[in-house]
Amino acid sequence: MTRKNRDLHGNAPDKSHDALLLIDVVNDLEFPEGSKLLRHALPMARRLAELKQRANDGDVPVIYVNDNFGRWQSDFNKQVEHCLNDGVRGEPIAKLLQPTDSDYFVLKPKHSAFFSTSLDILLDYLEVRRLIITGVATNICVLFTANDAYQRDFELVVPADCVAANTAKESRLALEQMEVALKADTTVSARLKLQR
Repeated sequence: MTRKNRDLHGNAPDKSHDALLLIDVVNDLEFPEGSKLLRHALPMARRLAELKQRANDGDVPVIYVNDNFGRWQSDFNKQVEHCLNDGVRGEPIAKLLQPTDSDYFVLKPKHSAFFSTSLDILLDYLEVRRLIITGVATNICVLFTANDAYQRDFELVVPADCVAANTAKESRLALEQMEVALKADTTVSARLKLQR
């Protein structure tokens, strides 16, 4: 089938085997357990920033998937500005993982990046076969997204050092579940070879 618009308005690569998903990393963390999550998410964000740079350098699509926080008029760019400029708890993570003009974003209404979003369409357009799922929280939105990706027959990578939860135990148990039930590769990001 010939596509009318082969380059998706000049931003998308024609095709990529991999895509890097960043789940809920643009987050003010202004909720009761936000300080717990920050403790684990900040070291994770440092490693994820390195992986994201490798993806950008290798023309592997980077896709931010963020909650709409129950507001159907959410604007991802406003959320980025809020996290960078309003003195919120999540500011250091937003600074490390600030989106670039070449990155994509998808707003999600619930836990999974696939539920009622355009992610399926974008991944199909890019002919992605392997999803590298990163972000927060390992045992909630990352897990739900990985489950839905598995049901869509994607190869899954969930780098153990690029996800975080409120506790190390919660993260470890979720990673074990993804390894066993979803056949996810949880190798650390430094060992991950990206495929364009």
